[in-house]
Amino acid sequence: QVQLVESGGGLVQAGGSRRLSCAASGRTFRSYYMGWFRQAPGKEREFVAAIRWSGGNTRYADSVKGRFTISVDNTKNTVYLQMNSLKPEDTAVYSCAALYADYPGPVGSWGQGTQVTVSS
Repeated sequence: QVQLVESGGGLVQAGGSRRLSCAASGRTFRSYYMGWFRQAPGKEREFVAAIRWSGGNTRYADSVKGRFTISVDNTKNTVYLQMNSLKPEDTAVYSCAALYADYPGPVGSWGQGTQVTVSS
């Protein structure tokens, strides 16, 4: 079982930036791919980005491509989501996930989520 704890959410103005962090722990978490998902009010959860723990094989949703960057710091067992040029439609609860394989691989563990609100 992989344990995931997100942080970094908050209120940001449109056009601004925010960095989310996801600290991972557990015996075998480095065998996983890591992903970020989000869920806006009244909408289904959607994929945002994914990456291998080795740092390669990044994948992004079209809606965030060119604005968001996913990365890993193996020394800190942490996955990041750098979000730039934020838009009000990026407002959502962002959750970190450990996937058994590259997206759309099945999710093994979820974090608790962190709220990001983008004001216009």
